[in-house]
Amino acid sequence: MNEEFLNTLGSIIGTATPLVIASLGETITERAGVVNLSLDGSLALAAVTGFAAAWTAQEAGVLDLPAQIAVGIAAAMLVGALIAVLVGFSSIKLRRDQVAVGFVLTLLAADLARFLGADYTRIPGPQITRFAIPVLEDIPVLGIVLFQQNVLVYFSFILMFAIWFWLFRSKGGLALRAIGERPEAAYARGAPVQRLRYWYTFLGGALVGLAGAAYSLNVKPGWSSPPAMQGDGWIALAIVIFGGWHPFRVVLGAYLFAALRAISGYIQTNGLFIFGQEISFPFVLLNTLPWLLMIVTLLIVSGGLTERLLQYMPRAVQRRLRAFLRSDPPRALGARFEAE
Repeated sequence: MNEEFLNTLGSIIGTATPLVIASLGETITERAGVVNLSLDGSLALAAVTGFAAAWTAQEAGVLDLPAQIAVGIAAAMLVGALIAVLVGFSSIKLRRDQVAVGFVLTLLAADLARFLGADYTRIPGPQITRFAIPVLEDIPVLGIVLFQQNVLVYFSFILMFAIWFWLFRSKGGLALRAIGERPEAAYARGAPVQRLRYWYTFLGGALVGLAGAAYSLNVKPGWSSPPAMQGDGWIALAIVIFGGWHPFRVVLGAYLFAALRAISGYIQTNGLFIFGQEISFPFVLLNTLPWLLMIVTLLIVSGGLTERLLQYMPRAVQRRLRAFLRSDPPRALGARFEAE
């Protein structure tokens, strides 16, 4: 297979990693019944915090590169977790509307990121480097695409399977799904609903913070204004819906959006030729193409078209695909719970 094409696929996997991690973080938060709409601002503030912390560690000259990266990642995860805890505290303890609180926090965090990032704009800093996994990198096709990446990409692979296993193969995952579906029943069985919601909101926020660090320390190293990840928090929220709150589908959605973005960038750079004729597109339209296609995909998945297509498939396949493509949200998503 063409090596350039495989390298392009590998690049898509790498650039999609922040979206993968952020979407998986939001998945476990929403599975617990909490909606965290602060993702867009959280990503920006975590990105600038992670870069600033790593850069400061670099300037101090007492830590090597891996330690500098670790400092940046830890700082970014802390920021993401703290913002998520604010969402959780406001909705769980203060009984405020989750959507309103999340929306206000995303605006606040985004503006704070621009303010704090002014001194770090376009300055060089530490970057996460790639390393190939011995033996696995020699696998035809998959070796180039999957196993010549950086540590965050490998972590995202592990995270996807870990969340799937926790959700569907463990008692803890059963409790998580219960507090997002029927919190009253879970409470009656002895589950600490409020405490678990705090924990999964915190954990999901920490993963969103990690995704922010992945942007500023790897995908587009450094800080710029407007931030490179602007709007990706809203895309992550859409990907969670597209993925039906299932980790495998969520990751697939993140890769799909990254591929659409790569196609848009390719057309902008090289043009689009059909039967030897160049087709011109307005620059603004090309920039919005991934968003438009994601909206269309959401409509297809959420509408009845998927069900009609399944009718033409064998019944055994229908059952498995229907279970995989199920997109019903957790029943208690966004709903307040009061322990009696």
